[in-house]
Amino acid sequence: MTTTVPAPAAPPTGPPRGRWGLWAHGDFRRLWIGETSSGLGTAVGSVALALVAVVTLDAGPLAVGVLNAAAWLPWLFLGLPAGAWVDRWPRLRVMLVCDLLLLLLFASVPVAGWLGVLGMPQLVVVALLTGAVKVFFSTAYGAVLPTLVGKEDLLEGNVKLRSGASAADIAGPGVAGLLAQAFGAASGLLADSVSYVVSAICVSRIRTVEQPPPRSARRGLLREIGDGVRFLAHDPYLRTLALFGAVGNLGLNGIQAVQTVFLIRSVGVEPGAVGMVFAVVSVGGLAGATLARRIARRLGSARGLLLCELVVAPFILLLPLAGERLPLAVCALAWAVAVGGVIAGNVLAGSFNQAYCPPEMIGRIRASAATLNYGAIPVGALAGGWLGEALGARTTIWIMAGVLLSAGGVLLASPLRSLRDFPERPELPELPEPPGVPSPDRTAAAPEPPALPVPDLT
Repeated sequence: MTTTVPAPAAPPTGPPRGRWGLWAHGDFRRLWIGETSSGLGTAVGSVALALVAVVTLDAGPLAVGVLNAAAWLPWLFLGLPAGAWVDRWPRLRVMLVCDLLLLLLFASVPVAGWLGVLGMPQLVVVALLTGAVKVFFSTAYGAVLPTLVGKEDLLEGNVKLRSGASAADIAGPGVAGLLAQAFGAASGLLADSVSYVVSAICVSRIRTVEQPPPRSARRGLLREIGDGVRFLAHDPYLRTLALFGAVGNLGLNGIQAVQTVFLIRSVGVEPGAVGMVFAVVSVGGLAGATLARRIARRLGSARGLLLCELVVAPFILLLPLAGERLPLAVCALAWAVAVGGVIAGNVLAGSFNQAYCPPEMIGRIRASAATLNYGAIPVGALAGGWLGEALGARTTIWIMAGVLLSAGGVLLASPLRSLRDFPERPELPELPEPPGVPSPDRTAAAPEPPALPVPDLT
């Protein structure tokens, strides 16, 4: 006897919101406050972790590359099963548990620093374990918004969430630099830990009741993982965006592996000013997130993504000229413009994924894509670190900037190049099953899936 997985209940739309939009939606406000606070801590912590390695422990480019790779390596092993598990569990509860685990892990670094026992092995272990926790957190977080707001509000929700994250990215590096100057680099990780307390409190107060599928509807972990992988592999749009993300992450994280070493040792920036440079760059991210909705309205969502990646992102090529042919200020502004294009593109693509994927499979599909494009992050980080040791940080940034821009070629070779807007969700697509595995009865009597309120894009 076959069963069908019931679609989750339609998210409550709440009272009319008028000009306040989603700010009048209580559960969305709690999500935004919690994740923006957490994003601020993460922005402080990511810079602080690199500063601890470079300044406190005198690490070189390869060691920093290993540290960055460790944070993303768990996606290669946990990404696919995490997607299936998150589709089975209440996603808000997954986020809450992850917040508490991240609090403990990041707090261990300043504690070890105060005790005088901090070393690179602990940093790598913390990066690896927090990366594993963030696999589950990111998968749940990427799938939870469609359960809180309607489909027509998705783009607005993603713009607000991404804008909050970008604002945190602006403040975080500067705060990290000031904390490093005043109290030592490890102190920034304590601020990161505190941010997860705020996130946990806000997530615990969200009132939306989730309805994960009953145990009787489960088909086995491997078959559920296979559903997500096959959906991604056979859909030309999702497949294109996953490959595009993988190539982009390869180049972007190759740059990030050496950017702190580049600024401190090649350009001669003081540790306290490194955070300020990153803050300036993050302004571009805020602008990109803010403009994403306007870009989609004027040019179309698919065409807007092409504009962001083919016209705006190439400004990254000015970065390796810093301190040699161009002033750092000019290169930092160009870097900010490039980041703005990347972030705007991420908002457009992400909102499309949330609106396009079947609600009952969104965790598995997103995890399948994330395994590919996040799995490229440790490869890029290790490659950037190795190239930094062999060729120097400046040359590495040239190479990795070229890799980052080649991701635009993936879009040009796809069906997206001829579209103005991303397509609507297909009607119950048939997924080919492995030989010998009976297909589930997609026509069996089941509750009619409620219409999801239409959001806009990730």
